[in-house]
Amino acid sequence: MPRKSPLVIGHRGAPGYRPEHSRSSYELALAMGVDAVEPDVVATKDGVLVVRHENEISGTTDIAEHPEFADRKTTKRVDGQALTGWFTEDFTWEELSTLRSRERLPEVRLSSATFDGSQAILRLTDVLDIVRAGSVEHGREIGVVLEVKHATYFAGIGLALAPLIDRDLRAAGWANGELPLIVESFESTVLAQLKERGVAASYVYLIEAAGRPYDLFVAHGSKGQTYKDAVTAQGLDGWAGLVDGISVDKRMLLARGNTIVEDAHARGLTVFTWTCRPENRFLASEFRAGGGKSAYGDYEAEWGVIARTGVDGVFVDHPDLGVGFFRD
Repeated sequence: MPRKSPLVIGHRGAPGYRPEHSRSSYELALAMGVDAVEPDVVATKDGVLVVRHENEISGTTDIAEHPEFADRKTTKRVDGQALTGWFTEDFTWEELSTLRSRERLPEVRLSSATFDGSQAILRLTDVLDIVRAGSVEHGREIGVVLEVKHATYFAGIGLALAPLIDRDLRAAGWANGELPLIVESFESTVLAQLKERGVAASYVYLIEAAGRPYDLFVAHGSKGQTYKDAVTAQGLDGWAGLVDGISVDKRMLLARGNTIVEDAHARGLTVFTWTCRPENRFLASEFRAGGGKSAYGDYEAEWGVIARTGVDGVFVDHPDLGVGFFRD
């Protein structure tokens, strides 16, 4: 039977309240009633998958305070963009396990920043175990929405992610379809690789509001499909059958007159959107209120527009607010 309300997915756990991808962030999201949580995965030098928003970790860990790692600060080009900092692929898991998590947006989330330095970073296998245990504790089935980050970049440095993800999912018992698993990426190439490896999951293609995916740019240059082209009728025709759904920047659903959800559903594709946040900084301008960027605006009005599109899943940073709003 179709759901009457969208899946509520804890985006990196509950980062509105705890540093993203930390143990307490995930455990809080589970306690607040989410249907699933979303870990982002990147790789270490020795092939361990860790959950971080990016492979550059200066903004989400205390690595800058570790003098023993000072000489590894460097500049790299990741997906065509120059970044300076410390990168997961330059460290072993043993080295990264000495770091502690930090709030990525302390100027917006002051309360979350009070937890800085209290928690180690996690591996993908740690998150899978947390969710399995949480399903038992809370008496309901809870899923994982696994986002694969920078797959083309990692393959280019000899750290292909698909085999590592396949390995960890199988070892943790998440690859055979018995547990609710969704795999998503902005790069469709790695989704195809995981499907070919027989990982039983729903596959979702992430779509930005502008630009084109890095894997298609590398393969086809300026002829590669843009994200905007992907959500046209012709573009959706091409994705139907290749993936199970799409996940779009919420700005695309807030645009007047858009028919993305309707068009995708007509082709058998589910639609998710990201990211529903209550703070003024993240709301569309018409829904902002006074009090500065960290104050809550009229998020319920914005979320109402999103809900009325008939979207199938929403990523939220504040799971209690998301569950309270989107559940029937």
